[in-house]
Amino acid sequence: MGFGYVALPPVERYRLANVTVPVVLARNGGELAGNGDGLARADIVIASGRIEAVTPPGATAVEAVDLDGGMVFPCFVDAHTHLDKGHIWPRAANPDGTFPGALETVGADRAANWSEADVRARMTFALKSAYAHGTAAIRTHIDSVADQIDISWPLLAEVREEWRGRIDLQGSSLCGIDTAVEPGYFDRMAGMLKRHGGGLGCVTYMSPSLPGGLEAIFRTALDNGLRLDFHVDETMDPAAHSLRLIAEAAIRFDWRGQGNGRIVVGHCCSVAVQPEDEAARTLDLVAKAGLAVVSLPMCNMYLQDRQAGRTPRRRGVTLLHEMKARGIPVIVSSDNTRDPFYAYGDLDMLEVYRQATRILHFDHPVADWPMTVTGTPADVCGFEGRGMVGAGQPADLVAFRGRTWTELLSRPEADRTVIRAGRAIDTSLPDYRELDHLWS
Repeated sequence: MGFGYVALPPVERYRLANVTVPVVLARNGGELAGNGDGLARADIVIASGRIEAVTPPGATAVEAVDLDGGMVFPCFVDAHTHLDKGHIWPRAANPDGTFPGALETVGADRAANWSEADVRARMTFALKSAYAHGTAAIRTHIDSVADQIDISWPLLAEVREEWRGRIDLQGSSLCGIDTAVEPGYFDRMAGMLKRHGGGLGCVTYMSPSLPGGLEAIFRTALDNGLRLDFHVDETMDPAAHSLRLIAEAAIRFDWRGQGNGRIVVGHCCSVAVQPEDEAARTLDLVAKAGLAVVSLPMCNMYLQDRQAGRTPRRRGVTLLHEMKARGIPVIVSSDNTRDPFYAYGDLDMLEVYRQATRILHFDHPVADWPMTVTGTPADVCGFEGRGMVGAGQPADLVAFRGRTWTELLSRPEADRTVIRAGRAIDTSLPDYRELDHLWS
């Protein structure tokens, strides 16, 4: 078993002393003296599984464990995953690393293998990994086509209950817009989502079905009180502009004005290759509509602009800096893990943030970019009590050895200490051999 590098005292009230905290993640952290990198030394007082206070070092006399400047984050929030697809690579490898190759391979594997037992085993493995890495809340997209709907949605509801208190779990339906407009689909899906606690979503692309499909999905969501979460323009084709159409629909339906939560749009790759004036007009609409954007940098770099024998020029990330400048909530997340859409990954949000920092330039200055994996997805998805370090919050924290951004983001921090309800958990990762029975 592994419990990280910090030995916590066996008492109900103690403090993590001499920690480094990103000031942007410290709720009511006005007393903390941040440096030029947005970091501050602090003590975190923990009592009965909750944070009692975040104070300047030495302000509270209580038994302490000294972290010697090690950085502390709140537990992570992963807003865009695919737990039902994860870890099928051993039997369903992408033949050429392309997006069409992924679609075809996943479709064939789903039809042949996605029984309740198969999906449960892979989903549980993924949750074990995320939990050990320090994630406390996840939204997963669930393939919602044909008979798979009746398998995966009741299962997700069961798994959510099994993991309650460890990982807060949400689901969102997923199918192509052409499937979504088939007669009776939205009625069936709305009933399933209301029974099993899910949100409504689909993949949008430039199809004749798109305008009518958006009208139908917005009306279904509003009539049934369902949140919306879309996969959008996952292509480097500058002619793909379903992001603009979603924003226009949200404005037309007065989605935010009616008190609904934020619509989430993921990927949005094509806007990054459109002419500057066109992209700016779209982003202005996205801001007006109140959409939140999720970028999936690792998966999109894997799939986008892949051609055999040619070095990729375009990497598939969207315009997060320009979005944030307009007040649009922006998030980065894991996306796929060890399936045909991404051959790698382990639902480790530190890895996601580390790679996003390099790919998307979340530095010079770091500013409030740490919010993309903590407070912002918690707020956008409605995970209450997640994503911040502050008095009254659950003592769900991740302690790292790294004291500065370059120390934290230069190593995997495999010996991190994950604290849940004030106690260190076993951070041993599940062995891939646990899944061997699925393809032996």
